[in-house]
Amino acid sequence: MIPALNPITIATQALSTLTGAGADKSAVGSSSAALSPATASTSPSPFSDLLVDAVGQVNKLEEQAHAAVTGLMTGSGVDVHQAMIATQKESMAFELALAVRNKAVAAYQQVIGMQF
Repeated sequence: MIPALNPITIATQALSTLTGAGADKSAVGSSSAALSPATASTSPSPFSDLLVDAVGQVNKLEEQAHAAVTGLMTGSGVDVHQAMIATQKESMAFELALAVRNKAVAAYQQVIGMQF
């Protein structure tokens, strides 16, 4: 029997994967710990570094999904559910990255449209 999936937990894990904030934490309770300011005790990174890391993580998930689908098609021991999970992870990560990009572009356009 497949356990029920909590969409909030999945979204939090995807966000943690993209930002790298919750990589060493377990899934339970990682949403509150990943968002607390105490976890950022090191010097803050520039926003551009965070974006580059996020795009790198999305690219890594895309490569894993491609490898899983290729393994499924060639019959090299990849199960259907593993390929589907990999493609869904990649799809969610891409959609999240696209949403962040769209929000950043909208904010930029709003700032450019301001009159001083």
